Amino acid sequence: MELLDLKRSILLPNFPIPPEYKTHTQDQKTEKGDTMSADSLNQWEFLKHLTYEGARERYGLAFEGDVKERIDFELFTIKTMGFAGYFLIVSDFIKAGRDSGVFIGPGRGSAAGSVVAYCIGITNIDPIKYNLLFERFLNPDRKSMPDIDTDFDDEGRQKVIDYVVQKYGKSQVAQIITYGTMAAKMSIKDVARVMDLPLSDSNALAKLIPEKPGISLKRVLHAPMSAKDGEKSLSEKEGLASEDLDSVRRIREIYNGSDLQAKVLHEAEILEGSVRNTGIHAAGIIIAPKDLTELLPVSTAKDSDLWVTQIEGSVIEEAGVIKMDFLGLKTLTIIKNALQLIKLNYGIEIDIDSIPLDDEKTYQLYQKGETNATFQFESPGMQKHLRDLKPDKFADLIAMNALYRPGPLQYIPNFIKRKHGAEEISYDLPEMAEYLAETYGITVYQEQVMLLSQSIGGFSKGDADVLRKAMGKKQKAVLDKMKKQFIDGAVQKGHPADKLEKIWTDWEAFAQYAFNKSHSTCYAFVAYQTAYLKAHYPSEYMAAVLNNAGSLEKITFFMEECKRMTLEVLGPDINESLKGFAVNKKGDPLWPGRTKRCG
Repeated sequence: MELLDLKRSILLPNFPIPPEYKTHTQDQKTEKGDTMSADSLNQWEFLKHLTYEGARERYGLAFEGDVKERIDFELFTIKTMGFAGYFLIVSDFIKAGRDSGVFIGPGRGSAAGSVVAYCIGITNIDPIKYNLLFERFLNPDRKSMPDIDTDFDDEGRQKVIDYVVQKYGKSQVAQIITYGTMAAKMSIKDVARVMDLPLSDSNALAKLIPEKPGISLKRVLHAPMSAKDGEKSLSEKEGLASEDLDSVRRIREIYNGSDLQAKVLHEAEILEGSVRNTGIHAAGIIIAPKDLTELLPVSTAKDSDLWVTQIEGSVIEEAGVIKMDFLGLKTLTIIKNALQLIKLNYGIEIDIDSIPLDDEKTYQLYQKGETNATFQFESPGMQKHLRDLKPDKFADLIAMNALYRPGPLQYIPNFIKRKHGAEEISYDLPEMAEYLAETYGITVYQEQVMLLSQSIGGFSKGDADVLRKAMGKKQKAVLDKMKKQFIDGAVQKGHPADKLEKIWTDWEAFAQYAFNKSHSTCYAFVAYQTAYLKAHYPSEYMAAVLNNAGSLEKITFFMEECKRMTLEVLGPDINESLKGFAVNKKGDPLWPGRTKRCG
């Protein structure tokens, strides 16, 4: 029997463009020999027009020179890769969302490195101002589908999905299936139920599997126990302690027996990893150029009005359709709610995307570590570091957002000491200061390695992205090859070989922890917006936070924060309370609905 092969090139939906941009009537060959359809070329002409129009609005007179050169480089790459339609589709539904009052994030992930995306309204962070790189998003030397994920406020997300369904048709839009598989404990319990093993015995067997996320029954039953028993042992790879290893010994004794429990374990071992149930991807939506039934198998689901694909997200693009992630971000709902309350109480409308990034009151909040209920910076560990760092510029927040994660966490004390002059800031080469000065000489971002490899070693933009990926994934063979390329290129530029060896060694140590600056900048900006609102409009902001707290434990926690801020949360009042938490005329948050305005 021959397997059905559904693999095909990406088929973008036919995005409608004005007739004046349909200037191409014939397909064209690119420099690399690929064929570009007339439709794709016409879409690119329209994208170019929109980008130039947006650039004049975003940059004004600064549009000429370096900015235009960067835009033209991006447009050329998008044209040769055939992705103009993708940018137009995303820009269109984001604009439709904004026009209908949906709160949309400034961007996320590497897409924020695209000036084209910034000019046409997909993102709201200036990549040139923050040294964000397009090639971190799209590598001009390697064709891969762009991935633009977008954050929407929780309530507005569905509005945008409805718009996409209306525009492209219900038969061309679908949600994506997810497959749940049997893990170690579940496979034991399912087999035990079928084979009539008593529930108490079934639970006792399952409890012998160590509590380690992702541990497999096959390894529990057969892998070496410790380093002396062989490589990739349970004590090394899974980090099992002695009591866990005792449980493993016990389950292996049962497995080697001949009773019903042993039979259950043998059958469970076979079934582990099998598909047990299906679900729907929380954010993924696909948009096809024609009726989906002509492209891939679909089904219906009780939890969705849309069709659901029968191919999961990790391989969906191989079937020729594009996947978009429509993500709901609760923080955007909080900001939206806070701005509504501010307008209600003060009669002013705040453009949250245009607030000053040098606001003293906001930085005082960060310097005191009073970040409970703000985005990204609320953990006790982060608060401690903020009090030590005393951030006074936006670049500090971007860096802390990138550093506060396993691995780079160890560099935070050095970062703090260097900011305050307690540790010397030095550079192996003077040229490195241009890109490392903002992080006090510490390599924090992948983009820094990419920029330095170009300026010092003469790497192309594409090579710099390959290096970034190889360092992050520790691809030794690729790194060995690129090391020679880097040192040879840098020596030709007159740099000393001994310094280059040190730089490369440092990069290999740092780069596996280095973070995507594009994503860090976007989320630091959303975090700053929440801190700004908390600093200037504490009552309204905390009322919005309480409205979106969710659990009773969270409400209790945030009410304690209100108390610390000297905001008195009042009980319900038939004359003053609104549907949710709000703020009364005296500035007291009411339940549902109120916080006491401070000051």
